[in-house]
Amino acid sequence: VVLRPGSGSRQQDPLGGADGLALASDPAGTLNFLAMVENLQGDSGRGYYLEMLIGTPPQALNILVDTGSSNFAVAGVPDPDVTSYFNTELSSTYKSQGIDVTVKYSQGSWTGVLGTDVISIPKGIYGSYTINIATILESENFFLPGVKWHGILGLAYDALAKPSSSVETFFDSLVRQAKIPNIFSLQMCGAGLPVSGSGTNGGSLVLGGIEPSLYKGDIWYTPIKEEWYYQVEILKLEVGGENLELDCTEYNADKAIVDSGTTLLRLPQKVFSAVVQAIARTSLIQEFSSGFWTGSQLACWDKTERPWSLFPKLSIYLRDENSSRSFRITILPQLYIQPILGIGDNLQCYRFGISSSTNALVIGATVMEGFYVIFDRAQKRVGFAVSPCAEVDGSPVSEIEGPFTTADVASNCVSSVSFHEPVLWIASYALMSLCGIILLVLIILLLIPPRCQHRYTDNDVVNDESSLVRHRWK
Repeated sequence: VVLRPGSGSRQQDPLGGADGLALASDPAGTLNFLAMVENLQGDSGRGYYLEMLIGTPPQALNILVDTGSSNFAVAGVPDPDVTSYFNTELSSTYKSQGIDVTVKYSQGSWTGVLGTDVISIPKGIYGSYTINIATILESENFFLPGVKWHGILGLAYDALAKPSSSVETFFDSLVRQAKIPNIFSLQMCGAGLPVSGSGTNGGSLVLGGIEPSLYKGDIWYTPIKEEWYYQVEILKLEVGGENLELDCTEYNADKAIVDSGTTLLRLPQKVFSAVVQAIARTSLIQEFSSGFWTGSQLACWDKTERPWSLFPKLSIYLRDENSSRSFRITILPQLYIQPILGIGDNLQCYRFGISSSTNALVIGATVMEGFYVIFDRAQKRVGFAVSPCAEVDGSPVSEIEGPFTTADVASNCVSSVSFHEPVLWIASYALMSLCGIILLVLIILLLIPPRCQHRYTDNDVVNDESSLVRHRWK
């Protein structure tokens, strides 16, 4: 094994049995889901995007599909890293709301202005719809060199929408105006293909239902624990069939979410360390460099070799809709030992598709590329089924098995204390009100004649920054 310096990918910082299968069309019979098959392009290193027509006359832009945020936003001015942007002055139907909005991700941020305009999706549902749209005027580490998308489609709940949850999300607008079922499904086809490659890997975003040709076997559903991110409950992890034996709350610290906008499988630090130790212990590689696990180095083999046989499977257990049962989704090494393009003539280099996280377990593209994922908002559940495109050299690289008993697991693995954003907003307003009262008192004290004033010492000085509430966004 040859180890070479390399960088990990940029990360944006998101089940019952077959008895709950959805039909392949909506009740009115107006949706043609086959028309939406292969309407995505991209790769696991830079995200999957959908072509959209915005404004009048329509301007064609590629929009990143992100189930871990809730704003629909597009580049509104030229940017060195984007090839196109939405020029509001050229659209007769654009209406500015004059509201500034800023969204921060785990890496990158943007600031823009809210407005509305009409959109249509060439390979989506029929018709044009008026949608809230933020035009991005400034950004930092959001648009990256080589990306082929020009905006972001946040498909999470309105609780995450900025500047407030009163901003109707894209999908909520679509459900209301097009009268489609409150469900969408996602398939990303990049298994075994180079990350940050040509950007032409296929994928499908099915709006309003489930397309049977995009999955094999049964769909297994897990409840959505809270409607902000698509938060689920993870019961345990296994590496090579061996339980990590961690308390189940460790897997959900402080949340576990399904996020197509995150490139890797991200694990809380304690879980990440246990996974790395288990993989290193069960793999057939001796004295593997720590730099590979942390993303600072790539591992390279001769192009004639396939290293995947050297690594174990990784399984994630999710609670079933029947809380006394669970099921597991399993990814083979072909999904988490990921090839990188363009290094050496005779060597093929790979990155580790798992990283550590300070605030969440994130089921990102590393895992999602193995499955057809159903976001059933109507029944408050997320479904997983094996994806036919999750194959390498003709063999499947993902599995779903169950049911299993949860008798050996706590009845609730999600902490009851959740400092979610709506709570943070309330806390921040309360703190601002308190600070306002304190400031008013100080002003009154300053206006009191000097003989009545307290003589402050250096120890009495208040640091304004101590009162700030820092919001943790995606």
